[in-house]
Amino acid sequence: MPWLKWLPWKFIVRRVARAHGFLDPIALLAHLHRFAQPSEVALPIELLRAGVVFHARGLINSRVIQHNLDWVWPYWVERQFDPKDDAFVPRAFSITHINLTHRNWTAIGLPDCPQLPIVDPRGLLTPFFDDWSIDGWILTEDGRFLLPSRSQSSTQRLDLGNGLAVTTETHQGALSLTTHSEVQLESNMPVCRMRLEALADSEAWAIVALRPYNPEGISFVNKITLSPDRTTWTIDGRHVVHFSAPADHHHVSHYRVGDVYIHLRELHDKSEGRCDVGMVTSAALFKLEPHRPREIVASVSLKDDRTRMRARNGGWNESLRSHCELRVPDKRFRFLYEAALRTLILHSLGDVYPGPYTYKRFWFRDAAFIIHGLLCTGLAGRAERALDRFPARQNALGYFQSQDGEWDSNGEALWIMRRFCELTGRPPKRKWRQSIYRGARWIYKKRLPDDRDAFHSGLLPPGFSAEHLGPNDYYYWDDFWGVAGLQAAAYLTGSFGDDEAGARFRREADAFSRAIDHSLSRVSERLGRHAVPASPYRRLDAGAIGSLAAGYPLQIWSSDDPRLLDTVSFLLANCFVDGGFFQDMIHAGINAYLTLHVAQVLLRAGNPRYFELMTSVAELASPTGQWPEAIHPRTRGGCMGDGQHVWAAAEWVLMIRNCFVREEANRLILGAGIPQRWLSGTEPLSFGPAPTAFGKVSVSIEPLDKRTHKTVIRWHGVWHADPPRIEVRVPGFDPVIAKPGQEAVESTLRVSQ
Repeated sequence: MPWLKWLPWKFIVRRVARAHGFLDPIALLAHLHRFAQPSEVALPIELLRAGVVFHARGLINSRVIQHNLDWVWPYWVERQFDPKDDAFVPRAFSITHINLTHRNWTAIGLPDCPQLPIVDPRGLLTPFFDDWSIDGWILTEDGRFLLPSRSQSSTQRLDLGNGLAVTTETHQGALSLTTHSEVQLESNMPVCRMRLEALADSEAWAIVALRPYNPEGISFVNKITLSPDRTTWTIDGRHVVHFSAPADHHHVSHYRVGDVYIHLRELHDKSEGRCDVGMVTSAALFKLEPHRPREIVASVSLKDDRTRMRARNGGWNESLRSHCELRVPDKRFRFLYEAALRTLILHSLGDVYPGPYTYKRFWFRDAAFIIHGLLCTGLAGRAERALDRFPARQNALGYFQSQDGEWDSNGEALWIMRRFCELTGRPPKRKWRQSIYRGARWIYKKRLPDDRDAFHSGLLPPGFSAEHLGPNDYYYWDDFWGVAGLQAAAYLTGSFGDDEAGARFRREADAFSRAIDHSLSRVSERLGRHAVPASPYRRLDAGAIGSLAAGYPLQIWSSDDPRLLDTVSFLLANCFVDGGFFQDMIHAGINAYLTLHVAQVLLRAGNPRYFELMTSVAELASPTGQWPEAIHPRTRGGCMGDGQHVWAAAEWVLMIRNCFVREEANRLILGAGIPQRWLSGTEPLSFGPAPTAFGKVSVSIEPLDKRTHKTVIRWHGVWHADPPRIEVRVPGFDPVIAKPGQEAVESTLRVSQ
């Protein structure tokens, strides 16, 4: 209705707020905006929407949890609400209660299956996105309980032998419970299973418990029904849980009475329960004989309209068929690589997602790194499928839009398209053509004029950019991606045979680079050092991590550029906690993937400290081989973002790949990240076949010959064209430049070593 825009909204809002004793929201927002550079987008609506949903649940949590601490809650609640635990968070003025200390979970599933059940650190299984969960307990006849979320003795592991499964073992005195959760196909339909193996020293009950919550908090359940044969739950008329045996007893409870756990020894058997609040709890009890283990399986069909077709096309063996294989003596590093590969596969159904739960949506930024991880480990088919969706996300102006106000997206989209073409040896697809031209034009038209006497002249306008860098500003992160995008467009249009457009985009990239250099020269004078802050107007702080993009992954700057190395020096000296990069802004935790960005810059520079950072990141991984987006420095649990962050998994496989083989201009560098201690065993190291810009190459490195102090490095390449210049640079050994046609060289351990 057109007349609505003529209403004096600001006056009305102010008048109503003041009448009810509230602060003037218009004035408050105006003051908030003054802390950032003036920008056309103050905050992406997608983030506002996600934040509202997130804290809406937190508001419900605050209304339910703290008043019912006699319930059995998920692991994060049991820890975060315990005043004697390092995870304890006071809540006096907290309007919402959210998981800030143990944001950890592990997705299970099948390749190309849209449902991704998650398992928390104590085995709590959430079969459906943002829904209820299933837990396993033991109750003895003499009143002892084994409750995994409250237990101090529990271990968890990721099983990769037959697909993907999470096994959680909990022991308490003579009671033992193991839960094994996985997704398997039944009649071409994915089924999520939790297998409970229970053991007690006296008469007891193994319990399958329905919980109206998940690792984020409350998730409502209004009705549950047990079938007449006592083998099936029907939950809210939508989902069905099958038991492998009839329940010997069945109890239900609702919010006003309390958790079913509280009343397990006094409730009468009941087959149906309702709760108008949405807090039905239920327990199916199965008899345990003393010292005799019993297995109970709870199965949930993950059926939806898309699942049958995708399940037929999926399968772990097929999905991993072309991947780069890794052989190293460090079992932890190898396990993390295998786990990360499966994380990438699970989250690349078409679009790629940076997480199975909190971040199960699309960003170009995360997508660029995740797709690069897929490409560099031989999973090009999945990368191509994701890239084919990029043009549809471009608006009429040429902006690759996942969120407004993030000016890095066009550079990321064009850069990863170029990497696809380089690593596969294929020209860009014709259906990408218009998208490439429009995307490049958007970058140079978006730039500010070069003729202003300001630190930001010629840069991209203020934007929200990577949200962990701070308020809206003229971020160098955006600018470096802009230059890389224009360089990529020049390469791609050249592949189309359009030399004129290629020359135009190269000129624009050069002009953009000059504007950045001019800005940085003035910033260097202001700061009195070479290090690059997040923006021309910022002091050096943790946001400077974004400026490393010029070195990794973009390689716009040489490996020994003093601006790059001084930025790393600042970050290492001021922004690291327990061996990992601590991002003060937004994340407020140790960030695994940003730590690896620093490690990549050090690796390029030949600084051996890269391996210390890799080791720190490996130690920060969960027992199931996952990294949350940010990690609590005391609990080592997740404190920000998704509990299984796919960008972090991508960075791990990229780090491993670059340790064995990486491109540097017109050269291929082999073995530059192989620590000497890996060569002290008896088995060779290997990686490949690894896609590179020059073709696929497989690399193997022999153990150190203790008599001759030599190692042998072998490789076999299937090149796109002429073989590249190959340099072998194993740390601690003499560098070797291979002669044309060579596929093996010897390298000698330096005497000083």
